[in-house]
Parts: sequence; C-alpha cells; structure tokens
Amino acid sequence: MLYYLFEYLEKQFQFPGASLFGYITFRAAFAIILSLLISTIYGKRIIKYLQKKQVGETIRDLGLEGQQQKAGTPTMGGLIIILATLIPVVLLAKLENIYIILLLITTIWMGTIGFIDDYIKKFKKDKEGLKGRFKILGQVGLGIIVGATLYFNNDVTIKEKIPIVQQQELLAENPNISPAKLFEEEVKSTKTTIPFVKGNEFDYASLIAWVNPELAKYAWVIFILITIFIITAVSNGANLTDGIDGLAAGTSAIIVLTLGIFAWVSGNIIFSDYLNIMYIPRVEEITIYIAAFVGALIGFLWYNTYPAQVFMGDTGSLTIGGIIAVIAIAVRKEWLIPVLCGIFLAENLSVVMQVSYFKYTKKKYGEGRRIFKMSPLHHHYQKSGYHESKIVTRFWIVGILLAIISIVTLKIR
Repeated sequence: MLYYLFEYLEKQFQFPGASLFGYITFRAAFAIILSLLISTIYGKRIIKYLQKKQVGETIRDLGLEGQQQKAGTPTMGGLIIILATLIPVVLLAKLENIYIILLLITTIWMGTIGFIDDYIKKFKKDKEGLKGRFKILGQVGLGIIVGATLYFNNDVTIKEKIPIVQQQELLAENPNISPAKLFEEEVKSTKTTIPFVKGNEFDYASLIAWVNPELAKYAWVIFILITIFIITAVSNGANLTDGIDGLAAGTSAIIVLTLGIFAWVSGNIIFSDYLNIMYIPRVEEITIYIAAFVGALIGFLWYNTYPAQVFMGDTGSLTIGGIIAVIAIAVRKEWLIPVLCGIFLAENLSVVMQVSYFKYTKKKYGEGRRIFKMSPLHHHYQKSGYHESKIVTRFWIVGILLAIISIVTLKIR
C-alpha cells in the first residue's frame, strides 16, 4: 500500500524521497527492518497472550536431556512469523504481481492448516491434532492452485536468449548493446532449471511429448502433480525439522535467503545475461516477500533460540515449508531443493528409513531394529549426548554449506 501511495506522490507532486519506493533494494531493506521490528517488539506481546491463554506445549517423555523443562512453553508462535511477514509485504510489495498473490495465498492457506492442527491439540486436548488425511488434502489443494496458476496465468513467462549467431552479429554491430536486445519476446513455458547438467534446463512437456508431440498440451497435468509433490514433501520436511530450539527457523532463514538471491538475479535482465541463466520477468518482486520472511524468521529466533520462550508449532513449520516450496517453483529452482533443503531431506529420510527398517526387521526377525537411536535425525544426536545448541549450530553450518553449493550451480554447467 505504501508503494502505491509513494508512487502517486512521485507522479503527482515529485515528493522528495518518494522515488525510492521504485527500487527493489530499498523496499527489500525496508521490509526486512520492518519485519524484524514487528517480530521482536510485538512477538513478546504475542508470547504473553499465548501464556495467558495457557497455550503451552505438552511434552512426551522421549528420554531426552532437558526435555521436561520445556513443558508449558507457549506454542503456536508461528503466528509471529506470519504476521511479521504479511504486514511488510502488504505495505511494500506490488500486490497485483502474480507471484506475490500466490505467496500471500500460500501463507494464509498453510498457516490456517497449521493453526487448526495446533488449535485441536491445545484447546480440544487431542494430541493427534488435525487428521493426517486433512493435512495432505490441504497440501494437495494448495499444490493444485499454485501449479494451475503458474501454468495458465499469462503473467508467468520466461525470456530466452536469441540464437548465438544472432547475438554475435548484434554485438559486432554494437558492443554496448542493451542486454534486453539479446533476449526474445516473453513466452509461456514449462521449462525449469536443472543443476549440474549441460544446458541447465529441463522442459516438463518433454516427459510426455516424446510419446506424441500432440500430448505436450497436457503438460499442465505433469506440472501440477510435481508441484503437489514438492509442496507436500518440503512442508512435511520443515515440520519434522521443528524439533529442537532454533533449528527450523534458522535453517529456513538460510534457505529462503538463498532463494532470494535466485529470485533477484532471475528477475534482473542484466544479471540473467551475465550469468547466462533463465530470465523470468516480474519474479524479482518476490525479493520483497523474501526479505520480510527472512526478517520474520530471524526476529522469531530472538525468542526461539535455546532455551526457547516460544515454539512455532505446526502454524509456523507447515507454513514455512509451503512458502519455501512455492518460491523454489516460482523461480524455477525446484530441482535444487534436494541440495538447498538438504537438512529437510535428511530429516525426512531418517524417519522413512527408521520406520521402514523397523517394520522389515520385525517381520523378518520377530523384533524391530533401528538404524538411528531416534528419528528424526536431530534426536539421534541428542540421544548420542550432544547438547541441542551444538546440534542446531552444526546443522546451520551444514545449511550454509548447502546454500553456497546451490549458489555455485548458477555457473556450473
């Protein structure tokens, strides 16, 4: 809203400083500062309100050190993250931008699912919370909305470079030619970025077009199914990672900040030309959302680091996972998720491996055996005697390493 206000003031009155709101970098900086202030200042008030309503965490006895001391710590703190993200975005972003609209829908949609789950657990005293099938149904519904929008909306396009020969001819005529002249017109496409592969691009339509070129028009089915899978996997991965103080919020901040770099360079024609990557018009606006989201996560860490004063609950973890998945798909970097979200993947796999191996050995030997001392993976290290602060810090370091590897893929072909 402030964006439109200052845009009007600049056009009508040339109001001093109003033109600053036309710059992505200024609005992104403003967004991260505002979200940090909201999450740190008003976060305390939300925590006190949750304490007043006795929205405390019920702790199952898993035999972990320091576990029982956390009983009664307020949960549903994900509300802090959601509010500290939405307010700056509504104030500073271009609200007609399709990517911003999708992210606002994702935040509210996944936040609602997580809130209902936490509400049932805390106020209805049902430890199971929202039934798993309803969570999956919500994730599938969001996947359909996101996938269909990104496929059919006319504002979701890419620009590809003109053939090399034409580029060379144009550069020979004018070495200082604008990078925009080296790109073709905007087109609808199901192409995405795939790392570590020559050409660095993959077209989802090719998954069915090889059977018959006429089938390419049904690529939307493939795209929507992949979108559903990614949203479900990443949101559940974030949910599993939220097991010890500061782990999910800190890891997610690293992931989202990296996606912010991808969004910024992918939406800038000069950087896209220099890095020889896919140019996605209008996607740079996501940078505003990402800045606000990172600020909200860091502000939440103020109260969530050990010893935590508040837990995010499913209200936060499911929302975080859904947002990360949608941003990755929007900037066409979803194939980087196994690397960039390696912590989430490891947590997911540790649970799958543990359960599968336990069932297999129970069937074969009559007693269940385990690969890890406990799953998800962070609990394995807790059982091994590591303090949770050390576990979280080391997971963050691994997350930073994975983020750097992901960024390096911009130039690896």
